[in-house]
Amino acid sequence: MESTSVKKSGGNGQVLDGSDIMELVGNQEVFNNFVDHKFQELDRDRDGQLSVKELKPAVADIGAALGLPTQGSSPESDHIYSEVLNEFTHGKQERVSKTEFKEVLSDILLGMAAGLKRDPIVILRIDGEDLLEFINGASYETEMVSIFSLLQSPDMSLHDHILKALEKLSVDQGMPPASDSWVMSNIVEPALRDCFNGGDHDKPVSQDTFLVEFKKVAEGVAQRLKEQPVIVAHSGNTFDGSGIKRLLANKFEWEKTLNTVVEAIPKDRNGKVSKEYLRVALDAVAPSAALPPVGAVEEMDKVIGEVFKMMEADDGKLVKEDEFKKLLAEILGSIMLQLEGNPISISSNSVVHEPLAKNSSLLEP
Repeated sequence: MESTSVKKSGGNGQVLDGSDIMELVGNQEVFNNFVDHKFQELDRDRDGQLSVKELKPAVADIGAALGLPTQGSSPESDHIYSEVLNEFTHGKQERVSKTEFKEVLSDILLGMAAGLKRDPIVILRIDGEDLLEFINGASYETEMVSIFSLLQSPDMSLHDHILKALEKLSVDQGMPPASDSWVMSNIVEPALRDCFNGGDHDKPVSQDTFLVEFKKVAEGVAQRLKEQPVIVAHSGNTFDGSGIKRLLANKFEWEKTLNTVVEAIPKDRNGKVSKEYLRVALDAVAPSAALPPVGAVEEMDKVIGEVFKMMEADDGKLVKEDEFKKLLAEILGSIMLQLEGNPISISSNSVVHEPLAKNSSLLEP
């Protein structure tokens, strides 16, 4: 189940759920015009085909839309850029026709739209208003005492306690990610300097002192956010088993999904399947069951590991196809019960340093 109930700071919140992309690709006339314009823009030598060099700006735009750092920043992101380019050239073509360009671009955009539909991104403008509301609100003392009790250490100065506490606040309290280098150097550090310019770094750290001094620093942070608002891309999900419940309740959809998944799994000469493929099958079913891919969410991997251990699903034994299907359904049912009792919530917040309208210049006409 998607969760985008985060407060929209200052009343400015934009949800990117893939609907704009779906609308673009779904309207044949509009999409054809869009492709014509992009192709002409990229086809510098006007030969009716795109060379690898001419494709690179489109690949860079796709990378930006996927939230990747610029090419050359890291081997991991460079591998993804390379894979996107290979999608266009099929790994060997030196030139790409307009038809091929359109087909691959459509596939990539629809993939991005599906991802955004599954995990919408909320674009927040954080301008200090929500932070001021939090530090002057009824829950301030309770929440900050809780944070202080987690952080309290005789080895840390008051300055360090306040810094660590700011890192614990989220966009719900009106705080952009303090771990971002720009936020740290332009917002957090100046606010701390202003409050500790008298050399109070080593003040004894009592709870009362912490509450008073933290509020002063937070007011400084709010003032700087008012002068320099920060744009944050927020995404969040709560996995509560409801997606599994929907899938298993719809017999037709479940059978169709199950048959598609099992057909692709290797079988021995007697048509039996090794139980070692249960994790592969679960990963293939995950999108239909509103579950994250295996390895994406640590807490979810722990739940899956416990279920597999309880059901002895990792013993690698060979079973008949029907037994394999039954086991997969039981594994999903068990995961559903675990999540219904203890839902897993995850969120991610990243600072957007460039204006983000419809994901990037990729979607600009």
